Amino acid sequence: MKIVAKTDKGIVRASNQDAYAVGEFPDEVAWAIVCDGMGGHAGGNIASALAVKVISDKINASYRENMRDSSIRNMLDSALTAANMEVYDMAEADPELRGMGTTVVCAIVKNGYAFIAHAGDSRAYIYDGELRQITTDHSYVQTLVDIGKITKEEAEHHPNKNKITRAIGAEKMIDIDFDEIELNDEDVLILCTDGLSNYVSSDEMISEVQDGKYYAFADRLVKKANYNGGGDNVTVVAISK
Repeated sequence: MKIVAKTDKGIVRASNQDAYAVGEFPDEVAWAIVCDGMGGHAGGNIASALAVKVISDKINASYRENMRDSSIRNMLDSALTAANMEVYDMAEADPELRGMGTTVVCAIVKNGYAFIAHAGDSRAYIYDGELRQITTDHSYVQTLVDIGKITKEEAEHHPNKNKITRAIGAEKMIDIDFDEIELNDEDVLILCTDGLSNYVSSDEMISEVQDGKYYAFADRLVKKANYNGGGDNVTVVAISK
């Protein structure tokens, strides 16, 4: 497996509230976590870092060779649920952290399949000659799109675009969405925060990854987000076979 990753605070923000972790297991299995913190200067940093630590610790402690697909899904569900509890409890215990939380998108890549869990508006894409968004944002504007109130084009410039409806730590319980996709040899799985998706178009993403030079993918995409304004923290993980 080939994994590249990069995070950057962007051009406008004073600090980086994104966090990520990646890793591999001996049987050609890769994993990655991307989080985008929210809830104030200190709270967002703490929430994203804590969620990444809890989830990565759970994955490393629980993963076994020859795990069934259902067991991988259960592992991800347990890991994200544990992270939600830890972030929520910390926020409840400290008035200065009240309201903090973080988006999350997490993936396990095994035997040509990607198992993806997410909450919030951090995304997973697959590039297979075309760019396809795998996850569906848990956001206010996505709800408006779903019920036909606005179009996808209108959503891109909606004033409440950054208002999310699910996040790790926001509530005592968390509802996790899951996706499973097949990855072929030339495919690229991209996990990112909205600092990428809000500043880099699909066509621009394609132009940065279509030459197959995987080692440059994360760096190129972060640079493109900053070139286009860099108004938010940006994190990118790219995984290919």
